[in-house]
Amino acid sequence: MVTIVVIDDEPMNADVMAFMLSAEGFSVRTAADGEAGLRLVVETHPDLIITDFMMPLMTGLELAQALRAHATTAHIPVVLLTAAQAEFGRRYPHLFDAVFAKPCLPSDIIGAVSRLLKSQTSRRI
Repeated sequence: MVTIVVIDDEPMNADVMAFMLSAEGFSVRTAADGEAGLRLVVETHPDLIITDFMMPLMTGLELAQALRAHATTAHIPVVLLTAAQAEFGRRYPHLFDAVFAKPCLPSDIIGAVSRLLKSQTSRRI
């Protein structure tokens, strides 16, 4: 089963995203800040990560930089889902595989997740 880690310091946002992704058949784990998210990623080896930008302890940018810096996590697609920093996130295409500004359509997120996961699968073949 495909595992997705959702990292957001707003519990309601993380819960909605987890519910939406679970309804699509994905296994979802959540974390409330970048540091906890990084630990969860190292522990679970997810297929994809969705993160907020503005979070305590470690921002989404710092998280993405840490992920890309290590061979064991550098290949994992990272989706940035943020209310205020989407344009900033788009300046870092080497860190974020997709960037969405909140609010956005759930179908857009699901579509991007599906495309990124399909791309990952085809790279492994």
